[in-house]
Amino acid sequence: MTTSRLRLRLVGLAAGLTGAALALSACGAAPTTETTSGGKSAATATSAADFGGMNALIAAAKKEGTLNAITLPRDWANYGALMDGFTKKYGIKVNDENPEGTSQDEINAITSRQGQERAPDVVDVGSSFALSGQQQGLFAPYKVAGFAKIPAGQAATDGTWYNDYGGYISIGCNASKVPSCPKSFADLLKPEYKGMVALNGDPTQAGAAFAAVYAAALASGGSFDNIQPGIDFFAKLKKAGNFNPVQAKQTTVESGETPITIDWDYLNAGYSDEFKSKGINWQVNIPTDGKYANYYNQAINKNAPHPAAARLWEEYLYSTEGQNLFLGGFARPVLMAAMEQDGSLDKAAAAKLPAVSGTPSFPTQAQLNKAKQVLGQGWGQAVSG
Repeated sequence: MTTSRLRLRLVGLAAGLTGAALALSACGAAPTTETTSGGKSAATATSAADFGGMNALIAAAKKEGTLNAITLPRDWANYGALMDGFTKKYGIKVNDENPEGTSQDEINAITSRQGQERAPDVVDVGSSFALSGQQQGLFAPYKVAGFAKIPAGQAATDGTWYNDYGGYISIGCNASKVPSCPKSFADLLKPEYKGMVALNGDPTQAGAAFAAVYAAALASGGSFDNIQPGIDFFAKLKKAGNFNPVQAKQTTVESGETPITIDWDYLNAGYSDEFKSKGINWQVNIPTDGKYANYYNQAINKNAPHPAAARLWEEYLYSTEGQNLFLGGFARPVLMAAMEQDGSLDKAAAAKLPAVSGTPSFPTQAQLNKAKQVLGQGWGQAVSG
């Protein structure tokens, strides 16, 4: 596993961001023809049926031969297996640019490369980027075959974006070094965890760390409307001497430098699976007092240079094969409940997920915007000194 597991996806931090556009170099020319079937354009197809069916879409995508993806680390949520599976099944090459990038980089690439062959066909972005991209008119409406099975509120009604995979904030702990692992945010304040508790990055920049502060807020009397208690919690953690400012990543976890990490459960669970052979007993718990879940989202570039391949990629991700491959990477696929009901879920993979109960809820765009603003104003002071 590489440190690409730890890329800064910036979930929920889109409001007001206008990051500089990616530098343009070796710009390719825009495609000169559109892929069509029966007189219908793939670029405007809102479903496979609208294009003449899956066979027509597959044929058109194969003719294009290429899919431009962006910021998909191979070891993040099993994207390596997904890209390989797509290529093996359809013979379409996946160009994955800037795998260490952010959701903002993806949006920048769409806006700065309009009409170019090297523009991304598809993006995988944090929730607020999906909403802001929709508002900017960057995405094409397209409904995959399983669209109706996506839970309410987890997709745009017009199909311009949809949740694909996600997880819960979790507490990972090296039980080989920590005698009693914490199971809640309240536990993290105990004196035996001096200098042990680390985040995956700076919460004003990194999605996993931002989510950790939100989860701490929920555990400390806050709400989606009030992230301040989460900031106050980390100030207490800092004052107690328990906060470890080192960014948690695979190497720091393995070395013992960050024996307790607050991170997405699919990343922490991935550590647990990989560390078994190295004699590290890495335990993962969803905090009992602060359950916070979020999903990443799929969207198709409205001006995708390979519109048929872009739509076929989405069909693949939301197929039984694709959803189970996400699950194989310890991520919770958006169609998990529906697949469990129809018997198509990989039960062995599902059994490896950290236990959690209840139905997740998600903050709105306005709540995310407010939380981002409050965090930006108060985080530095909370953990400085």
